[in-house]
Amino acid sequence: MFARATDELPDITQASLPTFLFLGVTPPEDIDALSTARTWFHRFSNALCAAYVDTITALCFREVFWRDLLALTWDIRTIYSTQRVQPFLADRLSTAKITEVKLDEASVQLQKPFEDVVWIQAEYGFETEVGKGKGMFRLIPTPDGWKAHAIMTALEDLKGAASLSGFMDSDTLHSGWEARRKREVECTGDEMQPKVIIIGAGLCGLLLAARVKALGIKSLLVDQNVRIGDTWRKRYDTCCLHSPVWFDQMPYLSFPTTWPVFPHAYKLADWLETYAKALELDVWTSSEVTHATQDPASLLWSVEIIRAGKKQTLKVPHVVFAVGVGGGVPKMPTIPGSDVYKGQVLHASAFKIGRDFTGKKVVVVGACTSAFDVCSNLYDSGANVTMFQRSSTYVVSSAAVGVVLAPLYHEGSDPDHADLVGASFPNWLARGMHQRVRVGLAEMDREILEGLKSVGFRLNSGMDGAGFLLLAGERLGGFYPDVGGSKYLIDHKVKLKNDAQIKEFSASGLVFNDGSSLEADAVIFATGYADTREAYRSVLGDQVTEKLSPLWGLDDEGEIRGSWRDSGVPRLWCMAGNLAMARFFSKHLALQIKAIEDGVWDGFDRYDGH
Repeated sequence: MFARATDELPDITQASLPTFLFLGVTPPEDIDALSTARTWFHRFSNALCAAYVDTITALCFREVFWRDLLALTWDIRTIYSTQRVQPFLADRLSTAKITEVKLDEASVQLQKPFEDVVWIQAEYGFETEVGKGKGMFRLIPTPDGWKAHAIMTALEDLKGAASLSGFMDSDTLHSGWEARRKREVECTGDEMQPKVIIIGAGLCGLLLAARVKALGIKSLLVDQNVRIGDTWRKRYDTCCLHSPVWFDQMPYLSFPTTWPVFPHAYKLADWLETYAKALELDVWTSSEVTHATQDPASLLWSVEIIRAGKKQTLKVPHVVFAVGVGGGVPKMPTIPGSDVYKGQVLHASAFKIGRDFTGKKVVVVGACTSAFDVCSNLYDSGANVTMFQRSSTYVVSSAAVGVVLAPLYHEGSDPDHADLVGASFPNWLARGMHQRVRVGLAEMDREILEGLKSVGFRLNSGMDGAGFLLLAGERLGGFYPDVGGSKYLIDHKVKLKNDAQIKEFSASGLVFNDGSSLEADAVIFATGYADTREAYRSVLGDQVTEKLSPLWGLDDEGEIRGSWRDSGVPRLWCMAGNLAMARFFSKHLALQIKAIEDGVWDGFDRYDGH
């Protein structure tokens, strides 16, 4: 609710949509969006340049969302309410020295996302002392006139540096190109030494390497796999992307327009290899980072790498872990009796092909994306499959997901612009929208959801009733974007058990706490991955690992903890997320690294107000 007491700070986790009822206004009529935006922006831009904090806060609704991506905070923050925005701006504007604030009048739009919500949305550009940025704002009607309900300030480039958008090399003297590429990959000579070592050459590592290269910084990717993309090649043979391809585009090199909407995992694996070659990213495969230590004075990292059986040590200013959420370390429940069970036990990450289980009884523990995929693969291969559901699941069809994404991400859309617009909706603001959208999606998916209910599958509406939105940020899982797996349960091809919890293994299967049991030749745990930090421990040691902040999940502001921002250890970074997240936030991690290397930021001066 609207916090009215002057000594009470509004709680961002209880933020409401700016409905007419909430605002205490009647629906406005005859809105001149451009004129309104111009009038508000004229005062806003002047105040921003002059650092007139009181004027800026007077232009904001009391429960304003101000999301900043590096431009003012050198962090990824959402500052909520004028009571917090006022000290934030007072602390940061004088040093940011904002200039050249210009409204993009072509972007001004009157939007009515719901019958009882209206706002004017617009984009603008600006400069700070060190960089160039883009911003967005949304104005809502209040009893005191149009005020800002959401403002974003995002750093896009650093002054005097190469642009993140990349550039075409005009050099026509290509003699010795092959020899130069060999020196670059091998890091031969002082001029070829990397500034950044990226552990993991999967999609997150490759995207970050591409970003820092665009900024003129050499990185080296180190991966244990034989080939780039092997992480995807090792997945089960029916694995595919569960979000449409135009949502998953990669920077600098888009997927071919002839690709399927949901590409196969092996197809993506080959694309990642092509991407690295085309962008000339430096990668050591069949190599392992075994140890990394940091000099407390210089902050330089000494990184030990085993390559072709030989140990090499490189000294670099930055180390980035790009090993995925969970670091690829499977989360396996501890179940009594595993020593007496005579069947096969494996994690879904080790599941490759259903034909290995033809004619066998298999129990799959889990009821989210991997579990559905594995179950359908097993059934199609002739296995007798039972899904064991431990807790409820949010299920939404891939078609419904496409409807949510379509306004921003569709065939021919600009993912960079779409990312910027999407980022201007902080999670706790977007939650209120998704709570409403989810109801419409459930109606779209009525047949699927009713079918799942008919077989006893337990459904939920997502975290806070917001569907998959917050689950992605909190867990990067906990839901199933249905690409056909639900039908296997509905048609009784895959059996379901969810009326008890696992008590123990028996020699021949699983025993549950209600006395029931399941015979199983194999038990596959589709139970996710461990704390990401555990994957760091073997490289960093216990002392440094214990200093790390959580590296996923939502903080109080609705921002992802630890990834792409301060990890708790100077110049040690975490690069994680799905393709869309990695595409967007790789920009911000690359800019932080570049700013430190160019000496325009010390890596410590972040806004720490709450």
